[in-house]
Amino acid sequence: MQLLGRVDYDATYAAMRESTQARTPASPDQLWLCEHPPVYTQGLAGKADHVLNPGDIPVVQTDRGGQVTFHGPGQVVAYPLIDLKRAGYYVKEYVYRIEEAVIRTLAHFGVTGHRVGGAPGIYVRLDDPFSHAALSGPMHPADPFRGLGKIAALGIKVSRHCTYHGVALNVAMDLEPFARINPCGYAGLQTVDLSTIGVRTTWDEAAQVLGHKLAIYLAP
Repeated sequence: MQLLGRVDYDATYAAMRESTQARTPASPDQLWLCEHPPVYTQGLAGKADHVLNPGDIPVVQTDRGGQVTFHGPGQVVAYPLIDLKRAGYYVKEYVYRIEEAVIRTLAHFGVTGHRVGGAPGIYVRLDDPFSHAALSGPMHPADPFRGLGKIAALGIKVSRHCTYHGVALNVAMDLEPFARINPCGYAGLQTVDLSTIGVRTTWDEAAQVLGHKLAIYLAP
C-alpha cells in the first residue's frame, strides 16, 4: 500500500498504464492511494453531453469504463494494480470485492453503504445514512436513486488480466463540481461525502481504512 498524497491526475494515469504494460507474471501487485487536484475524468464510453459546465476544471479522456466523474481534494482515490489471473478471480468478482471493501470502510465510520443494481459504486440513504435497513422493494423506474446519494464511484480497466484505475471515496471535499456534470451518466444524481452526512475524519484516516479493507478483500 502506497500513500502518494496529492498528485497530478495525468501523471498518475500515465504511471498506471506504464506500470501495467511493464508487468510480468512475477510483478508484485500494488495499491496506490492518493488525491488529485480538481479534474473531471471521462470513461471510454462517456458521452460528452454529460459534461454540462466544466468551467476551468480540466476534462481528461481516459481508457477506464464508466462515464464522467470528478476528482478533487478531500477524496481518497484507490488504484489497485492487480494480476487477476494470479489472484484467481474474474472482473465481475473484482468489482464486487472493491465495492465490499468500500462498504466495510463506511461501516468502520458507522455508515451503511448500498449497492444499486446496474450502477457500480456505493450509495447511502440521504435521510438516514446510519440506518442498517436494506434497500427494500423495487427501485423507482423513473428515479432509481430516489433518496440515495453516491459516496463512492468506481471505474476500472483490465489489460492482459491486470487492473488499473479504481475507486474514489468522497471524504470531505467541495461537492459543487459534481453539479456541473451528470455524475457517472445520471442526471440529477446527488453526490455526498462523509463530511456532509456527519462523519468527521481525516483524509489520512479514511485512506488507511480503505487501503486496509482493499488489501483484505482483494487478496487471492
